[in-house]
Amino acid sequence: MLSRRNFIQLMCKGAGALVSGVLISHTSQARTEYESLTILHTNDMHSRIDPFPENSGKLSGLGGIAARAMHIAHIRREAQHVLLLDAGDIFQGTPYFNFYKGEPEIRLMSEMGYDAATIGNHEFDGGMDNLAEQISRAKFPFVISNYDFTGTVMEGKTVPYHIIHRGKIKIGILGVGIALEGLVASSMYGTTQYLDPIAKAREVSAYLKNKKQCDLVICLSHLGYEYSFAKISDCILAKETDYIDLIIGGHTHTFLEKPTIIQNRKGSPVVINQAGWGGVRLGRLDYIFSNKKGSKLLNAQSVILRKQTRG
Repeated sequence: MLSRRNFIQLMCKGAGALVSGVLISHTSQARTEYESLTILHTNDMHSRIDPFPENSGKLSGLGGIAARAMHIAHIRREAQHVLLLDAGDIFQGTPYFNFYKGEPEIRLMSEMGYDAATIGNHEFDGGMDNLAEQISRAKFPFVISNYDFTGTVMEGKTVPYHIIHRGKIKIGILGVGIALEGLVASSMYGTTQYLDPIAKAREVSAYLKNKKQCDLVICLSHLGYEYSFAKISDCILAKETDYIDLIIGGHTHTFLEKPTIIQNRKGSPVVINQAGWGGVRLGRLDYIFSNKKGSKLLNAQSVILRKQTRG
């Protein structure tokens, strides 16, 4: 039987072969007045490294890291600029997490070239020490603005926002998470302080848009898409903020066939999207940016990933 270390090394070596060339920057193209940005996103992967077994009903044979990696590689070869993001609950759900506590998931996401992720409630399932250990392995930042980790082992392991440049496009990314009390055992999150996600989202998005002059402000949210009772959700977040352009959501495992568009407090549109769960789908949003007219969402689709997916 493979040791834990040898198993993880072998798995990541295989992923690296699948995505060879993924991390190479896109070939420079002639500068024009317009630039395009393709945003790929996942959420609620729940340690689904392999495709769903053939006895899984409608999910049979769907998902899997290999299919995702090859599809991402294919898109990166074709698109001008690409972002790859995740909205949380990377951990928990298969024996991979039970045995390896999230290490394969983080290493594989790093191999695929994720640009940023936020923290879901299940990231705490191995406790704070484990979360800090696994995040330290990531080659991408974890972005969360409404969890205050001061005085814990997680202090300094996350950032409230992250700015990425793609060509002339400047993208600001923030993250917000769901209330942990009643959802996660208190022993698993310790003295982590939960802050109002709407207040923090207003504060950070205003900073990114006005002070940092970001062309696009994205919120990675693990609040949930919408509820039938009084609870903060992505739809409420969109209505109650001013400077978020796009919310990539998680937690409720919502398969959106097309993005929801809601007006914010200033009457501007906020795009909300979510890609179900289990790595079954890869969300895709295609934007075009003009120096004169700002950004515009041109296309949105949800790609179903299957074992036979080819790049």
